[in-house]
Amino acid sequence: MLREIRELGFEYAELSHGVRLSLVEGILQAVDAGEIRISSLHNFCPLPMGVSHAAPNLFQFSAESPRERELAFKNTLKTFDFAVRVGAPLVVLHMGSVEMKDYTERLKGLLADGRRETPRYEALLAEAIEQRERRKEPFVERAYDTLRRLIPEAEARGLRLGIENREALEEIPFETDLRFFFREFSQPTVAYWHDTGHAQIKEELGLIHHMLHLESFADRLAGFHIHDVKPPCRDHCPPGTGRVDFASLRPWVRPEHVKVFELSPALSADEVRAGVAHIKQLWGEE
Repeated sequence: MLREIRELGFEYAELSHGVRLSLVEGILQAVDAGEIRISSLHNFCPLPMGVSHAAPNLFQFSAESPRERELAFKNTLKTFDFAVRVGAPLVVLHMGSVEMKDYTERLKGLLADGRRETPRYEALLAEAIEQRERRKEPFVERAYDTLRRLIPEAEARGLRLGIENREALEEIPFETDLRFFFREFSQPTVAYWHDTGHAQIKEELGLIHHMLHLESFADRLAGFHIHDVKPPCRDHCPPGTGRVDFASLRPWVRPEHVKVFELSPALSADEVRAGVAHIKQLWGEE
């Protein structure tokens, strides 16, 4: 797996939440042999024993169940330890979600039907935001409490934590709360991780303006998940094939930012190369 990534021209790879325990030995061999370097890990990595599919939300920081929150904490610590073992300086985290109706998929359905500019869509979006605001407090506080426990563990290991923007409006932290979130968590250990596909989906849904959103949090930015979005909301597409205006994001891209191409496994090697070339043309080689 890592050799294929290296042969595509990447010197670094992110180990994500689809890494099964059975892959760990081979990963360590590749890293120790210097075949590739690891830029970052995405929680939970490796997956807990018995889990064989990508599961970033397997245990949620925001869960009502204390047992689930403790499993989230302990498995995140395992990710931290694996990050140290492979020399990765950063771990990307999901923070959890508010338990409520799945408004995101319903809104996407209306968007797919061409009903974005309709009273029905606007009413459903307003209802979703109202429900989220009404229900969020205990979920947000539990998520933040879990993060507070993790920060000293990350600091002790010399790791940074990339808090990822999410595409579902039910997921924490919310776009309306991010500014307050970063005031509360002012430690340099806690950084913003910008997923271009998720931000574009939020723009398509009418929740943010993608470019202005990135500008607002550029001072806390650690890196990117890079992928494009084809209408209505199909993400993990090669850059340059969808609706993300990567050129408009360029002013806030820095050489020190980690840049991870998070692309669909269904893509061909040529499609991957073309997407990378598109980004390099707009953002530069670094």
